[in-house]
Amino acid sequence: MQVRIPDDADSDEAAAIVAVVRRLAAQAEAEAAADGADRPRDRWGFTGRIEALQNRRVRAPSDAPADAWSAAGRTDRF
Repeated sequence: MQVRIPDDADSDEAAAIVAVVRRLAAQAEAEAAADGADRPRDRWGFTGRIEALQNRRVRAPSDAPADAWSAAGRTDRF
C-alpha cells in the first residue's frame, strides 16, 4: 500500500491519515490471523518441507500437532 500525504497537510491531517492507515493494517492482520486459525494444516506441505530441508522422507501422523512450531519440534519423531 502506498500512502501519499499532501504537501499542504497540517500535522492534524497527517496524524489522521496515519491513524487510518494503522487501523487498516491492524484490521488486515486480524483478518489474516482469523483465516489462519480456521484453515486446516497442510500435512503434505509439511512433509515436503521436511524432505527438502532434511533430505529424508517422512509421513506426518494424523494426530501431529497443528501448530507449526510444535510440529517442527517433532520432526525427528516422524
